[in-house]
Amino acid sequence: MLDLASDIVARATRLLFVDRAEPALWTIAVDGRVVGTLLCEAGVRRLAWFKEADPRLAAYAGPLDDDVEALAEALAARLGRPVSLESLAT
Repeated sequence: MLDLASDIVARATRLLFVDRAEPALWTIAVDGRVVGTLLCEAGVRRLAWFKEADPRLAAYAGPLDDDVEALAEALAARLGRPVSLESLAT
């Protein structure tokens, strides 16, 4: 039950941060290992990948709109494994 509550709070937090005019930063993780980041600043979203990131993720050229959950799903579909995005305080 605690996992469900944590998931709901994390999703709500991500939705709140998407609409902020201030910078927002997410980590992108696969199997608990951070492989990249999503930076939202001045309405522009940028992905950055670490060396260890799977090339299928690093080659992602799809949309980077306001839907962080949709991005996680698109990356997961591309990789064939769950991908999580976690918001960090900026």
